[in-house]
Amino acid sequence: MTRLFNDPADFADEMVDGFVAANRHWVRKVHGGVARSTTSPDGTVALVIGGGSGHYPAFGGLVGPGLAAGAAMGNLFASPSAQQVAAVARASDHGGGVLLSYGNYAGDVLNFDAAQRALEADDIEVRTVRVTDDIASAPAAEAHKRRGIAGDLTVFKVAGAAAERGQSLDEVTAIAERANDRTRSFGVAFSGCSLPGADEPLFTVPEGRMAIGMGIHGERGIDESDVPTAAGLAELLVGRLLDELPEGVSVDGAHVVPILNGLGSVKYEELFVVYATVQRLLDEAGAVVVEPEVGELVTSFDMAGVSLTLFWPDAELEELWAAPADSPAYRKGGAITTTPVDDQTLAAELEAPIPDATDESRTSAVRMADAISAIRRVVDGNVDRLGDIDAVAGDGDHGIGMQRGSHAADDAARSAVARGAGAGSTVAIAGDAWSDRAGGTSGAIWGAALEALGRVVGDESRPSAADVAQAVHAASDAVLAFGATVGDKTMVDALVPFDTTLAARIDAGDDLATAWTTASEAARTAADDTAGLLPKMGRARTHAEHAVGTPDAGAISFALITDAVRRALFDGAADTATKNTATGGTAS
Repeated sequence: MTRLFNDPADFADEMVDGFVAANRHWVRKVHGGVARSTTSPDGTVALVIGGGSGHYPAFGGLVGPGLAAGAAMGNLFASPSAQQVAAVARASDHGGGVLLSYGNYAGDVLNFDAAQRALEADDIEVRTVRVTDDIASAPAAEAHKRRGIAGDLTVFKVAGAAAERGQSLDEVTAIAERANDRTRSFGVAFSGCSLPGADEPLFTVPEGRMAIGMGIHGERGIDESDVPTAAGLAELLVGRLLDELPEGVSVDGAHVVPILNGLGSVKYEELFVVYATVQRLLDEAGAVVVEPEVGELVTSFDMAGVSLTLFWPDAELEELWAAPADSPAYRKGGAITTTPVDDQTLAAELEAPIPDATDESRTSAVRMADAISAIRRVVDGNVDRLGDIDAVAGDGDHGIGMQRGSHAADDAARSAVARGAGAGSTVAIAGDAWSDRAGGTSGAIWGAALEALGRVVGDESRPSAADVAQAVHAASDAVLAFGATVGDKTMVDALVPFDTTLAARIDAGDDLATAWTTASEAARTAADDTAGLLPKMGRARTHAEHAVGTPDAGAISFALITDAVRRALFDGAADTATKNTATGGTAS
């Protein structure tokens, strides 16, 4: 379990502060993560990596000459927000374009893709390479759906080396893609990991047993077996990986880089015992082992587990793998001459200007902020429950992510109101803060939903009941754009019934309070009904069978939020007319 922390909600931020303080030779803190504290020549490609915290030395520990130019660092096991990724990329850019590379997880994809669009809108050329090395997470025919685990290192290392020697963005991207195509990983776990402040690990394995094919975010394995000897484990790992070779690779005579990775609690001495058999088996198979790595390279907080990566480089990739690198946690080859960046503190980010608004809309903004405060309170009251639901087949971070996001949204909404924002701007600013602070899939989704809601509400007048229904529908469309549909066991399963019921009741002549109450009840019923569904999106998809019988955490949190908003805006109103003008119908 994790023993050393202050406030668990502040753990990731405090970790970054301490990491930067200990490694100023390599990194400086920027919004969203870290960037190199040394200069690079103009026109150099910037490799920007990232993901959730809890995987050290990935991702900040791999920033430095010969490796990454910057790392976006999200909260524990939660992707960085689009704003964080874009900020790190801007701080790392040297005019040669940006290559974004990260493990293939739903939240990371959503946020890195959104960051890419924002960067391209600023005329920064961007490419993306997602790491998909985990053979346990999808069959070979669907390799594009696989997760990225310790194979991150091979992709980052060769891409960083190519950027260091001045290759173009397209060339660096092609090299990273080739490295990913020639990398395979497989892992096991003897116990789950525990997040700071948590009483229980994200999953457990019976004594004397091990989970086979686990992920690095607390995802359960796809199988289970007795714990073998060190030699037996090596035979399992090597055997699984030799069963699936990259296209064009024949083992006999092929060069291979083995990476035996400890996931957090397995000691180096144990890894060396396992590696002795790994090396022997590869030799016996006819492979030529080059520059192996044994140690903690991509961890899962305090998980007791091991993964093996086999990287089958061609001549160019092997040269790049061997090239010098100098970062806080990974160093190779001779010294690299560096020059520190100018001694300056980063300018404080200016608050976004507040658009003009009418007095009516400013009055409505106060009520909108009240609703967001209610969201914060209901999430606080259910954070552990939401985490427990999510941990059944996911990574258990939904409650924490929702708490971070709702707190940030509440603070931002109150600040916006104090600065004279109208209703629409207040909601949109809250959404931006939610996305930025929460990270992960839920952060991206709630950020997009609130932005769409605020855009339709606007700052001109008090929104009518019909306006509110239209705004909710726009938010629904924004969430559906992420790809989930009804039946996939996501937030969408509660959102769509809420949207359609609200619109139908308002069209039928109900006042907003009545319509909202009926729609909230529909959302609750639909959320409960997700217990019978198999998840088809996100991390839970890999362990779908474990989720049957448990509702979706995102759907449950959405239903809780709609009811909290109802109570904040409509309960206690003196009469129906007052309720109707609380947020809509001449709603405020």
